[in-house]
Amino acid sequence: MDLVVTSLEAWDGVWRRNQHLVAGLLRRDPDLRVLFVEPATDPLHAALGASQPRLGRGLRAGPPLDGIRPEALWLLEPTKWLPRRVDRRVDERWARQVLRTARSLGMADPVLWVNDPAGSLLVEATTWRSLYDVTDDWTLAERSTAETERIIAQEQVLLARCDEVVVCSPALAASKGALREVTLVPNGVDTAAYLVGHDRPADLPDGAVAVYVGTLHGDRLDVDLCVATARALQGVGRLVLVGPNALATEQRSRLEGAGAVLLGARPSADVPAYLQHADVLVVPHVVTPFTDSLDPIKLYEYQAAGRPVVATPVAGFRDVDDDRVTVVDQQAFVPAVVAAAGRAGPVEERRTDPERAADADWSRRVDQVAEVLHRLRDGEAGG
Repeated sequence: MDLVVTSLEAWDGVWRRNQHLVAGLLRRDPDLRVLFVEPATDPLHAALGASQPRLGRGLRAGPPLDGIRPEALWLLEPTKWLPRRVDRRVDERWARQVLRTARSLGMADPVLWVNDPAGSLLVEATTWRSLYDVTDDWTLAERSTAETERIIAQEQVLLARCDEVVVCSPALAASKGALREVTLVPNGVDTAAYLVGHDRPADLPDGAVAVYVGTLHGDRLDVDLCVATARALQGVGRLVLVGPNALATEQRSRLEGAGAVLLGARPSADVPAYLQHADVLVVPHVVTPFTDSLDPIKLYEYQAAGRPVVATPVAGFRDVDDDRVTVVDQQAFVPAVVAAAGRAGPVEERRTDPERAADADWSRRVDQVAEVLHRLRDGEAGG
């Protein structure tokens, strides 16, 4: 079987849901081939901002991966030359490039896996069997009116025409499931990576550390709360943020000025070490309709690390039954983190729940997605 995946995230060293699921499917099916379509680069936007502009890398073979045969995974990184307000056909050009690339690989009738809602154009342009994997409800995110209207229109197509719809959270199952049949496949964790102890990362500050791991993005992270937490920890420890930085320059400056340490992205294989050596793991997230739609991967990773957790009342954390997880409102968050940082036990005392971790292992999620793909292959789709 051939599979074309339109992803909201690039295939890089920071593994997220798409990479874990696609790699797991490739390992279990030696005949599977995947074209993984990454977000397009935007040289003009980068040139106007603070990042280095570059062209997309186009089509290339995926990196070597254990248990996956060469040329089973292909990556496509397009280039977005102009903004949509200037080039109204930018999405059509993207869709045509994906179609040309699939044909060049001999993918005549692949299954389409849509994670980026722009994939609706491929649903409309082809007769490919299709799966819509909803991992974030972008219709609820704070965006311009034009972008919100575009996303809503694309999702209407996807919910109406895709053969299968998979969602990652109970909130998405309720909202999208009210419109059509959906399959719940939560996020997960690489259990094996947390069953062994890891050395303390050299770039963790000395002393107590309150650690956050995840993409630093204003849609999720409460920057004001992080600033207050970093200031309150002075003299006790440091707030450490590990993950890709998508914050504005002003937000980053405020965090660093308050004493927070921003380490940037780290390969997924290194993440367990940061979590295991935290005195307290923190989730300083905003609580909005958008964050309520999520199933945070960090919930499973934090639990597997076996360290104390303090979180705002966001989806996933507020519902979990785990005495290591303390959920408090914004006003109580800072003192709760300071108290937890001061009383945390040695790393050797981390408490893991192997049964809980095994139940949330990515291999279980791969099994669930494989069942959905089998329905598509055999013409038994639920849509």
